[in-house]
Amino acid sequence: MITILSGIVVGLALGLTGGGGSILALPILVYALGVAPAQAAVISLASVSAMAFTGAIEAVYKKIAEWRTALLMSIGGMLAAPVGNVIAVHLSDEFILNGFAILMIIVAASMGLRVFKTPAAMSVLRVNFTQVSHLQGSFCQFDDKATLRLAAPCSVALFIAGIFTGLLSSIFGVGGGFLIVPALMYVTRMDIQRAVATSLLIITVIGISSVCVALIQGRELDLDITALFIGGGIFGMGVGRLLAARIPVLSLQKIFGLAVLLLGILSLLFNG
Repeated sequence: MITILSGIVVGLALGLTGGGGSILALPILVYALGVAPAQAAVISLASVSAMAFTGAIEAVYKKIAEWRTALLMSIGGMLAAPVGNVIAVHLSDEFILNGFAILMIIVAASMGLRVFKTPAAMSVLRVNFTQVSHLQGSFCQFDDKATLRLAAPCSVALFIAGIFTGLLSSIFGVGGGFLIVPALMYVTRMDIQRAVATSLLIITVIGISSVCVALIQGRELDLDITALFIGGGIFGMGVGRLLAARIPVLSLQKIFGLAVLLLGILSLLFNG
């Protein structure tokens, strides 16, 4: 029962925040379920990928995901996944847990800065699905038909972002949505709604490839825990998406950022 409840918590966070819930999976598996960090990373990847896949189906159906962008970042992530898994094998459990705790604190601080410095940008999470930003991004831009132009600088930037995400995903066992969404918004200036939808596709592809590489390299995957965790996660994600329509976006971002920050600090203290 505790495994299902843990999955529900991760799925609920994923459904509420649209891509940040995966960061909770690893610490919950390790501290609540007592799974070894190396194995927890693989279970986390498999579970989050399955949860993201359910959201990706909806995004594709509503035609709000930039599939070409997702493809570029996914290729970079898939190429980086074997490297990340090789690195993870040679890292101690203590290093993985402490490194992930520091990553959580950095992500929480970044979320806090975005929420308090640019509240207008964060509040567009529930705008109409067809709305697309026509602003020029740092490397990319949209044309008059709201189609992203994948020129050389744009393609290279997305590919590099995919490599970075793939490395972190395979090392720490996270889907990477909390990294992919801000990366997409920075590189392309697409609205957060479309960035979240596109990230679900990327999380699914990178996550599945990372799990496959991990299994090929001999890392273990507990199917019983994974199945229960996924079942709870899919249910939690559905509930989260329903609740998200009733809770102010800025409140969600603040609550989630604070939860991630506290969890990161507690993890560092506990490991120390």
